[in-house]
Amino acid sequence: MSTDPDLLYSEEEEALRAAVRDLLTDHCDAAGVLARAETDTPYDPALWKSLADGMGLAGLLVPEEWGGQGATHREAAVVLEELGRFVAPVPYLTSAVVATEALLACAGEGTGGTGEAGEIEAAVGLLARLASGRTIGVLAVPLHLGADAAHPAVRVENGALHGEVTGVADAAVADVLLVPAQDGALYAVDAGDATVTPQVSLDLTRPLAAVALDGARASRLGRAESAVRRALRAAAGLLASEQLGIADWALTETVAYLKERKQFNRPVGGFQALKHRLAQVWLEVVHLRAAARAAADALATGEDTDVTTAVAQAYAAPAAVHAVEEALQLHGGIGMTWEHPVHLYLKRAKADSIAYGTAGAHREALAALVDLRPPA
Repeated sequence: MSTDPDLLYSEEEEALRAAVRDLLTDHCDAAGVLARAETDTPYDPALWKSLADGMGLAGLLVPEEWGGQGATHREAAVVLEELGRFVAPVPYLTSAVVATEALLACAGEGTGGTGEAGEIEAAVGLLARLASGRTIGVLAVPLHLGADAAHPAVRVENGALHGEVTGVADAAVADVLLVPAQDGALYAVDAGDATVTPQVSLDLTRPLAAVALDGARASRLGRAESAVRRALRAAAGLLASEQLGIADWALTETVAYLKERKQFNRPVGGFQALKHRLAQVWLEVVHLRAAARAAADALATGEDTDVTTAVAQAYAAPAAVHAVEEALQLHGGIGMTWEHPVHLYLKRAKADSIAYGTAGAHREALAALVDLRPPA
């Protein structure tokens, strides 16, 4: 008999949050992120090393016997919330969540994977490498791809892979590419055997790239369908926590600014019209926190996962975008400048709103899950 989930943060989760926030405060300041955004390499390898190797966060979802921390999606959600708060340019979502979940499906987490013994062994070996943080893995599917829209563009010929996938997040910094192919299998490809071409991305802190494979050597890991479905479902559910971090930052920074900014010798935040706008954002952030926490808990427990994830993403995308749009407008002229980081948050929120399925796609999925049919 199931019980109501406890969506409050545990003491361990709050301690994890504090540790991650302290690290990001010291090593991921807004000026540094802005400076990196002006270059072709926004990725911060030193920060990734501190998070993944120093704190062991890359292996949170990997069982201890395979070299990870053996934690749950709730802890991973706390990390993503803080990374969203700082728009940290690291491949945590793509490597430590998406690629890791795909490999966990192939390995079967000790219950029998989706492939043969050799394939399971290969998946476990890759999991250990990703958990160490020294190897970055990326699932080679477009960032905008929803969990139910997988149509692999890569074909297999004589044991080698041919084809191109566009819009792959963090492919430029990947060491290993996990590639779904048309034969229904998931393959591991050394990134050096692929041609990775950067693409223009709205989000300057999570770059996209096209991955071209022309006879690339590959190792089969297991069945692609179940692995991709599991990976994208976890991605959508935990993305809500990143969006929560973005929205919470926007609200906190805007409230602080309006308390300091004065007009007619009064703090701007004292004007009733602005209070109403902030109150609406606050309500949306509170609701977003509940939805994101519910999705993380569902992924951790395996109960009502599809429904809870769809609810979270249906709500998270518009809430995060609205919070940052209000932040930009209420910061006035300074919010329109390149020097202020709010534009990075708006671009991340906008990009996240179509990542792993749009809010509309998740609403349609939710309607089907609860058998809510449209009017005739």
